[in-house]
Amino acid sequence: MSQQANPRGTFLKIADSVRKQIEDDPTMTELPSLAEVMRGYKVSRGVALRAFGVLRQEGVAEPAPGERWRVVRSGTRIDRRPLDQRIADIITADGIEVGEAFPSASALADRFGVSRPTVTKALEKLETAGVLAGGGQGRVRTVRAVPTREERS
Repeated sequence: MSQQANPRGTFLKIADSVRKQIEDDPTMTELPSLAEVMRGYKVSRGVALRAFGVLRQEGVAEPAPGERWRVVRSGTRIDRRPLDQRIADIITADGIEVGEAFPSASALADRFGVSRPTVTKALEKLETAGVLAGGGQGRVRTVRAVPTREERS
């Protein structure tokens, strides 16, 4: 008789494995993507999500909208504000003046560790709010207005 993996508890084994990775690597800040877990353990998306759910219940990881799941470590402060607010902070942090070019979606995706479509949605929100101008395929975005404290928080 051939051996088959027992579907009950598979997600617990995956959670244990990922937890061990977190413990072994103190610099790890994100969990592997769901696709990586699905490929690596040959499981469905549902099983991978259940494993991540276990890590969430244990306080080891948390979901991040538009990003990969984050590792939660005690004493570590994480900026949980929406991406558009964090991107708006670049204007003041990098000293970008009104009328100057704003970093590209690709550069922002690398900087924040998210996908370009996620950055594009955040940039569209900033354009709608009147903080950025331009944008679109092949067009450089410029700063239209420096966001006020209320717009950033």
